[in-house]
Amino acid sequence: MSLEQLSRQIYVTPVSAAIRDTTWIIPALQSVHILAIAVVIGSAVVMDLRLAGVLAVDETPQVIVRRHLPWMWSALATLLTSGFILGFGEPDRVLMNEVFWVKMALVLSGFALTLLFRYPILHPDYRIEHARAARLVKPMAWASLAIWVVVVFCGRWIAYTK
Repeated sequence: MSLEQLSRQIYVTPVSAAIRDTTWIIPALQSVHILAIAVVIGSAVVMDLRLAGVLAVDETPQVIVRRHLPWMWSALATLLTSGFILGFGEPDRVLMNEVFWVKMALVLSGFALTLLFRYPILHPDYRIEHARAARLVKPMAWASLAIWVVVVFCGRWIAYTK
């Protein structure tokens, strides 16, 4: 089954029609989606800039990550849920859009970087300067930050591309 066929099948479902036809659902979901993006980006900015040695250098990386990572995970769950519902309501807008797939690849990359470079920091014995990949922490922090910023841009471009 092609993406176009899948998109058509989803589009004709009663749930998809209800999402599209109820005037408040899509704007409400988009608002929730945007607020969740703000939380993800805010959390990523603080954690990444700390890991890059630019912000909150008076606190340990563990303190910053422990404080902001739960917010990031909750917001990511909210993003995925609201995005799934939005996509179900307008499947042709997302499934047939190359920018959407770029965004999804970047979200997956950002998620992987978060797992690889944040969870080890939470270990009580972790010391950033003694980490096996210590020289990669700063570049990966900047890469992570760039990924999340591009995710936001892709999200906006979805509305303007087909």
